[in-house]
This record gives sequence, structure tokens and C-alpha cells, in this order.
Amino acid sequence: MIYAAEDLKEAISALTSTMNKCEKVLPKLKAGSAQQTLTQRRIKALKISVELLEKELNQSQTANSLP
Repeated sequence: MIYAAEDLKEAISALTSTMNKCEKVLPKLKAGSAQQTLTQRRIKALKISVELLEKELNQSQTANSLP
């Protein structure tokens, strides 16, 4: 599916915001707890998602700039 660049930018922004919130709460969680593990996994998943969206955004912008 093809997404508009603006949609990709908004998604990146939303995911980055959620990731930052998770990173803020992480130090407050008990070491070794299920909540800590879940939050760490969420952060990792969000980082992967942001990277893939940025890659897609870059590819779409490159394709649109070709003559």
C-alpha cells in the first residue's frame, strides 16, 4: 500500500512520542518485572517501526524526485 508522505511523518511523530514516554517510565519500573520487560520490548518495537517508516518515507521522496 502507498502512503502519503504527510501520513508517514505523522505516524513517525506519534510513534516517537510514545517511545519517549516509554523511555521516561522505564527507570521507574522494578528491575526484572514483567512491566519492565514489556516496556523494553515496546521500545524496541517502536524503534524498529520508526526506522521502517523513515526508510519508506525516504524511498517515496526519492521516487517522487526522479524525472
